[in-house]
Amino acid sequence: MLRKGIFTITALIFLFSAVGAAFSMDLGNKRKGKYTYRKVFKACMERGEVASPKPTVNPDAKTQDQWTRVFDKKDFEDFGCSQEWNALSEKDLMDIYAYLHGSAADSPTPAKCK
Repeated sequence: MLRKGIFTITALIFLFSAVGAAFSMDLGNKRKGKYTYRKVFKACMERGEVASPKPTVNPDAKTQDQWTRVFDKKDFEDFGCSQEWNALSEKDLMDIYAYLHGSAADSPTPAKCK
């Protein structure tokens, strides 16, 4: 009986730890995403595809759901600079997603690129 109780308590502790870890998992770094997003357009300007290093699409141009769809489909045509977008790592994309999603039009803190 005592072993069954210890096993149950151990299992519950493990379960709560696993659930807590899943909820605390970071899907991307918003600050790094903002930096990387701007860096993409700077590289694009240096290559001569755009006239300004300022990103063409502001984070508040879409809602959070719309940003999720863009990144799920990996449909980056609206941004231009396809060469730079295709060169980004999955980690960089997740960071940019965190920035754009967190600053979307329907987020608590919508933002425009300055």
